[in-house]
Order: sequence, then C-alpha cells, then structure tokens
Amino acid sequence: MNPEEFIESYETALGTQDWKAVEPLVSKNVSVTFSNGTIHIGKENVQKAFEKNFSSIKNEKYAIENIKWLVKDQKYAIYLFEFNWTGIIEGKSASGNGIGTSVLIKEDFKWKLLTEHLGRKAD
Repeated sequence: MNPEEFIESYETALGTQDWKAVEPLVSKNVSVTFSNGTIHIGKENVQKAFEKNFSSIKNEKYAIENIKWLVKDQKYAIYLFEFNWTGIIEGKSASGNGIGTSVLIKEDFKWKLLTEHLGRKAD
C-alpha cells in the first residue's frame, strides 16, 4: 500500500463506523485533534473518541478531497486535505466540513496514521 492507497483505505474504514476497520490503519502512538479543539493522544483515547462519534452520528458519509502532498518519503508522508461529512444526529440531518493535516509513518512495514489535525475552514 502506498500513501495514496492509505487515504482511500482510511476514508473507507471511517465510513464503516467500526473501530475494527480503522484500528489497523492507526499507529500505536496516534494522536487526533478534532475540529472542535479536543485532543486525543494514544490509541486507546483515539478509539474512545472515534467510537463516541460513530455512535452519535448515524449513517455518516465521510469524504476526503483536495489532497495536497507536502512530503512523501520512504518512512513518512504529510498531506493537507479538505473533508466533509453528512449524517443523522438525534434524528436530524447534520453535516460539516473542514480542513486537515495528517502525518503518516511506516510502522511494521505498513502506512499508518501518526497524527491528524482537523480544523474549520476560514469563512
């Protein structure tokens, strides 16, 4: 799997809303910052945060687009992207979008997410 294929796999895994699909794609040292400013460090904390989102957003559709590569090396890769999502929260349609920065590393001979920082788009 190359970094581009990683992104496709990650997007698909998130779409399953199942941590078991996402877990193989994240580093043991993963950290994620959501667009609301919450920071989750370590695989266990990231799992709890993702599972909370998965349970609160039903029928979520998540898309990553407009990828801009900053670095692609043999052991790490860094990219910028835009994201958007739609779903149902408490019975009502909901959606959101933003920008992100992700760092991938080669761990156990596989590309994995080391850190992801999600933010809001400028108005």
